[in-house]
Amino acid sequence: MPTKLELIPADTRMEANGDGASFNISESASRTFLCRLTVTDQTEQESLEVSIWGSADGETWPKKPLLKLPQQFYRGTTKMVLDLSMRPEVKFIRAHWDLNRWGRVAPTPMFVAGMEILEVPPMSRETPTKRMSLATS
Repeated sequence: MPTKLELIPADTRMEANGDGASFNISESASRTFLCRLTVTDQTEQESLEVSIWGSADGETWPKKPLLKLPQQFYRGTTKMVLDLSMRPEVKFIRAHWDLNRWGRVAPTPMFVAGMEILEVPPMSRETPTKRMSLATS
């Protein structure tokens, strides 16, 4: 499995609610991912909600997402961790986005965004860790 997946390809122009492609994550070693949503353009008075959904077969998707990112109104990057280590039944994931528009200008919402996930490598129990000592005065 690649360590990086584009759930929403970079610079995707969104003007309606939609779903990204589904990806098979069954070969993931850690089943833990850093999700990065980057909004590069938008119009005023609108919001973007992105969520990640999981499925056992890639065909049937439940009624609740695995992860919901904070609602976006402006350009920028948002990061969250998706931990599926306790969800072995999830073999496929995909992104879903909802757009909302209010105000008097153009009636169609518009965001340009992308979302990638990076697999967090598993940690070895043999990996030495250093303990920090607290300074006492």
